[in-house]
Amino acid sequence: MKSNEHIVIIGGGYTGLIASYELSKKGKKVTIIEKEEELGGLARSFDVGGVVQLERFYHHWFTNDKYIIELIDELGLLKNIIWNETNTGMYYSNNFYKLSSPLDLLKFTALSFTERMRLGLLTIKARYIKDWKKLEDYTAKEWLIENAGNRVYEVVWEPLLKGKFGIYKDKVSAVWIWNKLKLRGGSRDKKGGETLAYYKGGFAALTKELEKTIAANGVEFLKMSAVNKIRHDNNIVTGIELDSGEVINCDKIISTVALPILNNIYSNSNFISNKEVEIYREKISTIHYIGNICLVLVLNRSLSNTYWTNVNDPDFPFVALIEHTNFEPATTYSGKHIVYLSKYLPITDELYKMNKSQLLKFSLPFIKRMFNQFEDEWLEEVYLWKEAHSQPIVTKNYSNKIPEYQSPINGLYVSCMAQIYPEDRGTNYAVMQGKKIAGIIQK
Repeated sequence: MKSNEHIVIIGGGYTGLIASYELSKKGKKVTIIEKEEELGGLARSFDVGGVVQLERFYHHWFTNDKYIIELIDELGLLKNIIWNETNTGMYYSNNFYKLSSPLDLLKFTALSFTERMRLGLLTIKARYIKDWKKLEDYTAKEWLIENAGNRVYEVVWEPLLKGKFGIYKDKVSAVWIWNKLKLRGGSRDKKGGETLAYYKGGFAALTKELEKTIAANGVEFLKMSAVNKIRHDNNIVTGIELDSGEVINCDKIISTVALPILNNIYSNSNFISNKEVEIYREKISTIHYIGNICLVLVLNRSLSNTYWTNVNDPDFPFVALIEHTNFEPATTYSGKHIVYLSKYLPITDELYKMNKSQLLKFSLPFIKRMFNQFEDEWLEEVYLWKEAHSQPIVTKNYSNKIPEYQSPINGLYVSCMAQIYPEDRGTNYAVMQGKKIAGIIQK
């Protein structure tokens, strides 16, 4: 890699930020193109009450999220990581169940004793599976039923898969659910307790530290800018063209955006067609995503003492209720209590199309059904956040579908959440991706 090469990174989420951090440490000239006003990707934040910044989409780290923790250590900011004990639960058939420990599982009377044992053994089994490739030929449904039975699947897993993937629930790979079980199980102590991490001042504070560091290294930022196409000479990268028409010359490009966005750029770029170009185009166009909405409620009192509640009632529109202030104390937010209501859905879904007022009106009856003491007067502020490409759909034999990091276009590299496999999205693995692509591009 030549020292005077100019590298453009499309997307200012954590993968792009870390790639620029690693490259700029080596003295490389880097420009980040970001369509939003704020960096951070899915970890972008907003002001609560105009004072405290909070993630638009709920975030935390597990104890085994080593990549993000190593980064924070390298930045000299370990003192800003806050470790908090948490608890989880489930709402099913108009009842709340705690699910934070093995004892809680024994009390989960929605299942028979035998079914509870099968559920518990499944979570243990997942932690000891090393060769995940053996699971690639199974859907999550097939593997869960085989290992835990139909009833456990119907009560515990099917509502969560439906809430997470909607119409794709029966196509999701067993590898995806195995990884979730492994990750969650690996973060628990011997008694089943779970400790999670948060950054002092919220993820926005960490993003600002990163931005400051890489800016000091000479990285340039073009915010509120979107890439229209890649300019090239005989399929060799020469630059990018923004939606505004502005042209930025460069030698190499790293795309960190969702594959449907890259596919549009790829299509607009009029690359010279050959077998390799078309195969790559097919790969980036056939991985589908599902969207997400987060309705964020600011309350003057707490709803419960549970941090994370999986909603397993099929009548409910949300897959999870996360009471953030049962994780990060309410004192951080001037005594206000923060609740996220999360739903994964296609962007064509009627709920996705609703505005804040419409979605709140739709949601309140369900909230009151879960918490019959709830009064409208508890509600002080409401925020609504949407993301069209929140989660790639991980199907059977997904490893064969992932686009390579180095594309057939000379100088175009790709690193995004759809390539984080068998792991799943999150800031921890975004850091991993950023480091990985920075290493690849310098070879």
